[in-house]
Amino acid sequence: MTETSEATPTPIGRRTVLIATGATAATLAVGTVGAAAPEAPTSPATQPAAAAAVCTLTKEMTEGPYYLDGQYVRADVREGKAGIPLKLALTVVDDDTCVTMPNALVEIWHCDALGEYSGFVGNNGHSEPDDGTFLRGGVLTNSAGLASITTIYPGWYRGRCVHIHVKVHTGVTLTADGSFTGGTEVHTGQLFIDESITTKVAVISPYSTNTVTRTTLAQDSIYDDGGAASGLMTLTALGSSTSAGYTGTLTLGVERS
Repeated sequence: MTETSEATPTPIGRRTVLIATGATAATLAVGTVGAAAPEAPTSPATQPAAAAAVCTLTKEMTEGPYYLDGQYVRADVREGKAGIPLKLALTVVDDDTCVTMPNALVEIWHCDALGEYSGFVGNNGHSEPDDGTFLRGGVLTNSAGLASITTIYPGWYRGRCVHIHVKVHTGVTLTADGSFTGGTEVHTGQLFIDESITTKVAVISPYSTNTVTRTTLAQDSIYDDGGAASGLMTLTALGSSTSAGYTGTLTLGVERS
């Protein structure tokens, strides 16, 4: 099974926003569309995110066929998978007020360097151990609405560019087995990376052993060239070489209900 079925996704119908990220975000004030900016509360957990002059509305993106329920709540999803480090810093805000949202569960899942998803190994033509959990999981946002997750730079598979799936849930209950239950799913989307970085990553092992023809960002059937509003992360190098890895940042605006 491939994810090419995402080419004609069914609109989910829920509004969501993704707001400017990275260094630009730190210098801009936040406001809602067609309204004055909200007054600044005193509590750190309810302060508006310094993200953009206007909250930009965008539609959600398809979940795809590789989602598995009941994944672990954990800050590191690598499970020893080989690949270039990628440290995600995803901030969740309320789309109506641009106020940060603590205790929201940000969940991710993506393929490994060879394009294989846990639970579906073999769909991209490679044989490897499959425990059904590698490169899957999530964390609760902190008091500033920030979710920090360590993973690897994703690989690619037939028909799709490099991407990471993401869901945001509110009101979840953590379970004794390290997972979660209940709550409300308030966002489903995908995270993307600038093609210039992927080009450098693709020549480094183990990515270089993935022989499937790579679909570029411009060729992808899901990404609509909308920049951060369509899930394009800002990546910052962790060192002087590509193999040292990157930090990927993005601010996700969601509806609380």
